[in-house]
Amino acid sequence: PKAVIVHAVFFYVRYAVSYRDLEEILTERGVAVDHATLNRWVVKYSPLIAANAQARTRPTAVSWGVVAWIGLRLIRKVSVSFRIL
Repeated sequence: PKAVIVHAVFFYVRYAVSYRDLEEILTERGVAVDHATLNRWVVKYSPLIAANAQARTRPTAVSWGVVAWIGLRLIRKVSVSFRIL
């Protein structure tokens, strides 16, 4: 099933586990899958999942107000705006 594949690939990419450890984790959860199959899933589906996640991100605009203080006296206030791509 698609949900099992996505969960397995996400788990492998997100956490530093080996294919055999992931095989054991999935077996504990009632999913019988071989570590070689997990390898094929990760190789095939991780680029697709990454591209999908990248497509969902939106560009953001960030505005920061920077205040320079010396002791307790305000020297100047500078506003910086830029766009993250």
